[in-house]
Amino acid sequence: MAKVGVILAGCGVYDGSEVHEAVITLLAIDRSGAEAICMAPNVDQMHVINHLKGEPAEGESRNVLVESARIARGDIKDIATVKADDFDALILPGGFGAAKNLCDFAVNGPDCTVNPDVARLVRETVAAKKPLAAVCIAPALLARVLGEDNISPALTIGTDVDTGKAIDAMGAKHIDCPVREIVVDKENKIISSPAYMLAGRISEAADGIEKTVKTLLEMI
Repeated sequence: MAKVGVILAGCGVYDGSEVHEAVITLLAIDRSGAEAICMAPNVDQMHVINHLKGEPAEGESRNVLVESARIARGDIKDIATVKADDFDALILPGGFGAAKNLCDFAVNGPDCTVNPDVARLVRETVAAKKPLAAVCIAPALLARVLGEDNISPALTIGTDVDTGKAIDAMGAKHIDCPVREIVVDKENKIISSPAYMLAGRISEAADGIEKTVKTLLEMI
């Protein structure tokens, strides 16, 4: 049975992993007969958002690993303990947590830094020539890590001009992509899809994510 590492970033679109994207990813992996290995950094979130009001919850703090465990039903690992040898492929769902907790792209754009263990695992995956995927805003993280390594992967976050320019500035090659489709970098074995960067409905996000997971597993 193939094993797919899934890097989560908390629980909730505005300050963690986008829940729909994460669950669709896990469902697609399971329906393909593969096993998901969920993981997250054991660090505090950048901040906490009240998702009812869409505003920061002043004075609150939450842990990324603890919050991600909500999505994983408690079956989750501290990413610091995970190596590329533990899985056959790796995927990062989106949500603002990918750009706030796994890296700080939401604050610093192309000058962002990436959580050291997340960056390490991405690099290990690429070095092992294992397939890698990212959804929604998560490709920006890949652009930062791989751009620093002089790898120029083809990536998409959809059609947002400014975010696309930021990805190019980090050394990747942004390609516009419709919501239900994917961009495949065959040379680097990297797949990406816009999901909720463009999706207005969960079914639109699901189509792209399901294609992403299918292609990811085909590359193993």
